Amino acid sequence: MTSHSFAIFDTAIGRCGIAWGERGISAVQLPMGSEDKTRGRIRQRYGDIAEVPPPAGVQSAIDGIVELLAGKPNDLTDIVLDLDGVPEFNRGVYDIARTIPPGQTMTYGDIAKRLGGVELSRDVGQALGSNPCPIVVPCHRVLAAGGKPGGFSANGGVVTKLKMLAIEGAVVNHTPNLFD
Repeated sequence: MTSHSFAIFDTAIGRCGIAWGERGISAVQLPMGSEDKTRGRIRQRYGDIAEVPPPAGVQSAIDGIVELLAGKPNDLTDIVLDLDGVPEFNRGVYDIARTIPPGQTMTYGDIAKRLGGVELSRDVGQALGSNPCPIVVPCHRVLAAGGKPGGFSANGGVVTKLKMLAIEGAVVNHTPNLFD
């Protein structure tokens, strides 16, 4: 594995983390409630990697993420990801998700159809659930059937997903219900 580094940065939804190697961004960590927990989660996933000031290319990615979470329509498609070790099917899901503009949404079924058939919806959901680069790969813009928020495995769960969609001005059919 190439050497990786990470940095913690402020956003409108809290302090996020970002990890990178020579070939691009390899992970984005959504806020975990405290900066120490966010840092701990990155180290849990990537071992004892160094926390360093981000180089220019990474800083540019951070700036884009900060802008998007502040409500500016930055689609982040210029950010280079290093998805080495990510299964090919998942990469296909992430490529499609990255085409969804801020403020727009797609369903798991929409993505599944593009990859071969609606019966792949659950696989699409699993791929998005293990997305190493949330925000850059906007899994928050992928909804369950009927425009319902569906799952969101990041810290904060559906609340974080809805907050991010609200920032982007997306319309979500969310009537809170104990059985959602």
